[in-house]
Amino acid sequence: MSEGDAPQPEAGAASVPEGLVDTVVELVRTGAVPLGAYTVAELTVVDAVVDFLEARPSDEVLAEAVRSLAARQLLVPGAGADRIQVRGDLGIAVAFQRRARSVLDARITGAGPGEPWRTLVLPQPEEACLLVRIDALGVHELSLHTLEETLRIVAEWLPQGPWASSERTGDPDAVLEAAERSALLTTVRYTTVGSAEIAGETTDLILAARDGKLHAFTRDPADPGRLVPRSGRAVGVRDTVATLLDHRPPPRPEGAG
Repeated sequence: MSEGDAPQPEAGAASVPEGLVDTVVELVRTGAVPLGAYTVAELTVVDAVVDFLEARPSDEVLAEAVRSLAARQLLVPGAGADRIQVRGDLGIAVAFQRRARSVLDARITGAGPGEPWRTLVLPQPEEACLLVRIDALGVHELSLHTLEETLRIVAEWLPQGPWASSERTGDPDAVLEAAERSALLTTVRYTTVGSAEIAGETTDLILAARDGKLHAFTRDPADPGRLVPRSGRAVGVRDTVATLLDHRPPPRPEGAG
């Protein structure tokens, strides 16, 4: 579905078949589009979400990933020397990842068995999102959803509860240590140079569920190493996520959560 240089993390620009994005976006509007599950090495080989992964696998592991993808006909020779073609669902994922200009990176503590501990959301201009859910084994499950469905999935996965008042939040470190479930949400807006993502503005939000209340903290602008209670929490978790994705929620009736 997309082409780049030889299968290395430093691969160059990709080409996308004409009409692919429009066709897939129309399909997403009818329901979720699963794009398969992949290892870190397999995603690194095709330069997918590489800049948001924590470690580059060894050359031996990458070579095995190339063989695995080739055996499944997801990686085939492209037009010209030293070119590859990424096919199938993985090719679609690469195409949508390279269109995104921001990512919401959400990580939680307190994840249950079989539950992802980390989620990446890459919003698209058409109010669709590429969703990457990562479990404890390092399996990356990729799928495409409408923006509204993405907001529902992420909000239900994050810590829940009515907001604690700012005055009763207490020491952030103590709240996080005692939290039953907490999350770090980081929004990164970036530009691309070739296949590399160059990070720009970054926004952090920390959520923590403790004693039936939901606490929120941000970094102190004057001292980024210090957390301070987040103000203006009159909206729910879903709309908070929407704001982080730069999709402002519509006005709500007075008193709505």
